[in-house]
Amino acid sequence: MKALILVGGFGTRLRPLTLSVPKPLVDFANKPMILHQIEALKAVGVTEVVLAINYQPEVMLNFLKEFETKLGIKITCSQETEPLGTAGPLALARDKLVDDSGEPFFVLNSDVISEYPFKEMIEFHKSHGGEASLMVTRVDEPSKYGVVVMEESTGQVERFVEKPKLFVGNKINAGIYLLDPCVLERIQLRPTSIEKEVFPNIAAEKKLYAMVLPGFWMDVGQPRDYITGLRLYLDSLKKRSSPKLASGSHIVGNVIVDETAKIGEGCLIGPDVAIGPGCVIESGVRLSRCTVMRGVRVKKHACVSGSIIGWHSTVGQWARVENMTILGEDVHVCDEIYSNGGVVLPHKEIKSSILKPEIVM
Repeated sequence: MKALILVGGFGTRLRPLTLSVPKPLVDFANKPMILHQIEALKAVGVTEVVLAINYQPEVMLNFLKEFETKLGIKITCSQETEPLGTAGPLALARDKLVDDSGEPFFVLNSDVISEYPFKEMIEFHKSHGGEASLMVTRVDEPSKYGVVVMEESTGQVERFVEKPKLFVGNKINAGIYLLDPCVLERIQLRPTSIEKEVFPNIAAEKKLYAMVLPGFWMDVGQPRDYITGLRLYLDSLKKRSSPKLASGSHIVGNVIVDETAKIGEGCLIGPDVAIGPGCVIESGVRLSRCTVMRGVRVKKHACVSGSIIGWHSTVGQWARVENMTILGEDVHVCDEIYSNGGVVLPHKEIKSSILKPEIVM
């Protein structure tokens, strides 16, 4: 089987992290986002992953080369010269996706984090006999999304309603599809949308089916959702009693700590924290609801909450970093500084407090 991951563009919503690496390579729970997907695809027998990309393909491919051998899966790129929306990239990658097997292929949005129930999806797809399957997830506020209206018992999709004013349902497209090769014949090589153009046509012919995603789902393409996604992901590790979760008297709730990180005396860490490789957390530090990426040093008695600390940054002694502060790569927050929602571009030194959310160039 094959899979296409829609990587797309610049990842502007996750700046300043995406100023250093393409968005799918930004760490999430201590490994690049896209690796969560590739590993799950590999586990259900996918042998080749095609990345649909229009930005920095060299960086992506160089990085993923080592995982190709490690995971034993072929990873190639299909490069757009102009943005082709969510369906155009499938037409562009047609030759890479179609072979003589006639097997269906997966299509994934690269920002989506879930438990990836691909095995169940393959079984569902085979059982209904339609051309296409999509995953849907239940949300509390459907009016912000495109809602999928479906026949509950069979999963057959009736129609799509974009940002409904009146309640029509609470299931939205989760950005995970399984498509028969014949679907490619419906897609022209031009900027086009799979949600707005391709799927409604298949639904009109009663050949599109939706499966409700078990477990959690999050689009982690922006900071607030990234932090929420981390909580849901760690919670799901907890439910599966994963050995990856840290334990000890200094740990509260769900926390993952890379084995190469060092944590000092008298710290309190958690809930919902990821500490990356080579990090040094000095004594008396308080961390909650945050991600601390590779090579970061958090100095004595600093406090970090609800924030993302980018690679190789430093948080000074007694500093307080909170309220969706995002430090890009190699940012140095001096001692006793307060950051309230500062978004700091890479390679900066912060010598005075950031009192209200703002971007520091």
